Amino acid sequence: MNSRQQNLWGFIFLTPQLIGLLAFSLIPVLFTLSLSFMKWDGFGAKEFIGLANYKDQFTNPDFWKALMNTAYYTVLVIPVQIAISLVVAIALNKIKGKNFYRLFFFMPVVTSSVSIGVIWMWILNGDFGILNQVLANVGIDGPMWLTDTKWVMPSIAMLSIWWGLGYNMVIFLAGLQGISRSYYEAADIDGASNWQKFRHITLPLLSPTTFFITIMAIISSFQVFDQAYVMTSGGPAKSSYTFVYHIYEAAFVDFDMGVSSAAAMILFVIILMFTLFQFKMSKRWVHYEDQ
Repeated sequence: MNSRQQNLWGFIFLTPQLIGLLAFSLIPVLFTLSLSFMKWDGFGAKEFIGLANYKDQFTNPDFWKALMNTAYYTVLVIPVQIAISLVVAIALNKIKGKNFYRLFFFMPVVTSSVSIGVIWMWILNGDFGILNQVLANVGIDGPMWLTDTKWVMPSIAMLSIWWGLGYNMVIFLAGLQGISRSYYEAADIDGASNWQKFRHITLPLLSPTTFFITIMAIISSFQVFDQAYVMTSGGPAKSSYTFVYHIYEAAFVDFDMGVSSAAAMILFVIILMFTLFQFKMSKRWVHYEDQ
């Protein structure tokens, strides 16, 4: 088989993936972009209105409220989730039965978001929730987690940290197992402490994995929706009104598909900017083993 035939078969095997990419990614994005310049309720004729939908968003208090809530949620979730996932991964890396613990921590990731939301509504109930009962046993008066404007977003963040722990932990475990033992053996010969090995070997060589997890965590955090929709419906007083919830409400409550599409494109640009910034900054702190 010559190279031309090999290339042809390569394109044939790639065709299903390319069709899926076009049908479920590129075409919907382009349709959303075109719709963001129109006024449409989802049923009647479309009317081109230029940048009016974008102007509407930038002057809409709900838009800024959703953006600030989402940014606050992101700041709460990402550092804590990454730190805990790394600690758990390191703890599981050398113990027996790691596959069982890996499964145990990963189970929430594959559990329905609605089921998780309902369970955590019961756990965080301010009147009879199990968390406040545990706090009461140690003399702490727990807050109204989901009905207090100060605590609702930290409550959702707490759920998300627990929910995403297993996924990040598995990725960190894979990164840890990819680090050559020769580095640690050389450090042992030099008399390095566990902290020194962690700081000068584990963290630098794990930086590509940390970079990947950070990128995915930022994207996921800006797209948070299920938790707020199931547990609080964006309340109280829109304290858990996230950006994707704002997009959903514009589309399926107000039936303004143009405004919803404009908000979606703004979110796309925000995520793209953060991703590009992360890639640019990664040159300063991401280290690869072969370098």
